Order: sequence, then C-alpha cells, then structure tokens
Amino acid sequence: MTFKTIHDVHHCFDHSIAPVETISSGDTRHFDILDASGGLIARDSKADIISQLPHDALNPVCGPLFIEDAEPGDVIEIELLDFEPGGWGWTALIPGFGLLAEDFTTPWLKISEYDSESVYFQDDIVIPFRPFAGTIGLAPAHPGSHSIVPPRLCGGNLDIRDLVKGAKLYLPVQVPGGLLSIGDTHACQGDGEVCGTAVETRMAADATLRLHKGDSIPAPMFDMPAVASDSHNEGYIATTGVGADLMQGAKDAVRFMIDRLKKKAGMDEAMAYALCSVAGQLRISEIVDQPNWVVSFYLPKAIFKSRSLKAI
Repeated sequence: MTFKTIHDVHHCFDHSIAPVETISSGDTRHFDILDASGGLIARDSKADIISQLPHDALNPVCGPLFIEDAEPGDVIEIELLDFEPGGWGWTALIPGFGLLAEDFTTPWLKISEYDSESVYFQDDIVIPFRPFAGTIGLAPAHPGSHSIVPPRLCGGNLDIRDLVKGAKLYLPVQVPGGLLSIGDTHACQGDGEVCGTAVETRMAADATLRLHKGDSIPAPMFDMPAVASDSHNEGYIATTGVGADLMQGAKDAVRFMIDRLKKKAGMDEAMAYALCSVAGQLRISEIVDQPNWVVSFYLPKAIFKSRSLKAI
C-alpha cells in the first residue's frame, strides 16, 4: 500500500512552525527521513568531516503534522508500521558529546554496511538489524525554538531502541494539533547510545497516527512488540559500576567494558566505545541498597563471530 509521503524537514521543535499538513486520527503517512547529519556524511567520508558539521543542520526531522481536534490534555499514538533500509550508516565520536566525552576528544567516524538482517560493524562483529526512529516528538508548549537534541515530556530525541516496527508510542499533547515530527533513524543502537551516536542512517518509515481524547499522561509511554532478533542470543558479557552516583556508575561500567575489549580482544578504544554504543545494553541493576547502586553494561556474545571474542 502506498501512503502520502512527508519530505519537509526542520531542525528544532517550535509550535510556531507551520504544519506541512493537517491529518485526521487514523491517517497513515510515509516519512522520508534523512540521517542525523542531514545527508552531509557520505559513504566515503572521513573523520575530519565531524568537526565541519554545522550544529544547526543536525538531527533534521520530518513534519510537523497537525492532528485534527488534538488539544492539550489529549494523547497522540504513533504506531510504527515499517522501515525501509538505506543500506549503510555511520557511527561517530563527536568531541564534547557522549557519556565519556572527557575520555574521547578526537573526532572519529565508522561507516557500516547493512542489509535487512544484519549490520556489518567489522568482519568478525555482526549486529542484528533493528531499525527505529530515534526522534519522535510533539511541539512543546513553551514558546520559541527548542533544540532537537534533548528529549522532553512531549517526546523528541528519545532514542528508545524498542520503538521498532509494531511498537506504539504515546505522547502527551501540549499544543493544539500536537504538531508531530519524526527523524533520526538508526539501523541499530544499544540501550543508552553511550557514545552519542548509533548506526545513523537515512531511512523511510510508515506510521499511523491516532488521537485519544482526554487520556492524559505525564510523559511518553510505549507498547513494545516481541522482536525476533532478541530471542537469538548466546548470553552476555557484563561489566558493572558500583557507587553512590548512578551517572558515575554508568561511566564506570562502560569504561570497564571498553577496557576489557581493549585488553582481551585487542580492540582500539574508540572502536570499543562505538561498539558499546551500537550494541550494548546499559541497565540499572540495583537501586535500593543504599548508599550504593549498581549499573551494569551488557554486551551480547552473539554479535561476535570469533570464539575468542566471546570470552572477553
């Protein structure tokens, strides 16, 4: 089935931006989504392009769409129907950005090819293709231009890797019409997106939008389907961070994993950090045994095609 395509992009959330279309509850649209660089990073790009990217042109989103009859206090449901792969994507270390920004201060870029099943990160590291849109949001009530980068109570750059095909995202409406925008598609991403980027890629997405009148919620919520690739695993390697500060614990757990990959797999630190961002899972394991909490970082063994890498 063919749906009307939304091509228009913008680079901030602002409820004064004119909608590209007014739609009704139950309508479906096809979104032609640029990668997070807005197409400035090419298949043959090198790391020096990272410092040349204009910040005001990054993370473009398609839209906005005005949903008829939507008012503050309502909820808009976005059902993600399908994603059309683009074939390749990029992962970058951007100075000043990411969980370990103080450790990685040099621009770095990795291009990865992918197909409908796998992302080929390295010859011996293959990650399941798990496409989703990192940015899905409504316009905030506060006037003015708001950066795409931070997520908000009305959605935005959520980077929730579970918003895959079949998922339903629910967002609270703050302004008339909601003003929905979608962007930042990924071929795969770990929980936490710790280096600041996933496998960023251009992609098309189909989504059906539904209005729920008066079903007020305080923040985004979602309904996640079963994902076939998640059932094919060989266990995990996990490192931890333990202490009184959750952010520090997250940093410690990721640094621990990078160190293991460097020592046991001979992996370059930048490559290890990027791998953690596109394939790992950052979790809070314990938050009740005060004064210390436990953050764990999981890396799936199934992504490693070499037996020696599975034993790091």
